[in-house]
Amino acid sequence: MGELTEIYEQYADSVFKYLMVLCSNKDVAEELTQETFYQAVRSIDNYNGECKMSVWLCQIAKHTYYKYVDKQMKQPNQPPSLSYFPSAESHLIENENKLVLYRTIHLLDEPYKEIVLLRILGGLSFKEIGEIHRKSENWARVTYYRAKLKLRERGIHDEE
Repeated sequence: MGELTEIYEQYADSVFKYLMVLCSNKDVAEELTQETFYQAVRSIDNYNGECKMSVWLCQIAKHTYYKYVDKQMKQPNQPPSLSYFPSAESHLIENENKLVLYRTIHLLDEPYKEIVLLRILGGLSFKEIGEIHRKSENWARVTYYRAKLKLRERGIHDEE
């Protein structure tokens, strides 16, 4: 059990940040982080070391998030989850250009939206993004480049 505690202590913050990129809601991200590690403990025997532990956990987090979204969408009589609205932190963004950028990114189709968010908010490398999507580093680079082109088409110019 000590090894699992070490894994949690080492990777919980990264998983939480990844989930924040996906859902933009601290409470939901915290809940999904706990669910991610619960699922990881249940399937630890399936981890074969082919990828980094952090990548494996982010893959679980991604699937956990998608299950959460599906569950929210299937409950039509309930008000939308807070995860569909910008978090309080997003209201504190002082730079109006950033707010416009984030709104425009939100309009991108997948996987462009997720890759841009992982890159600029999550600070992940192209290699890590490729591993999360089970694609190559080059695929992540090309997809990010295409996402930037789509942003330019909508009047957003990058600074990277």
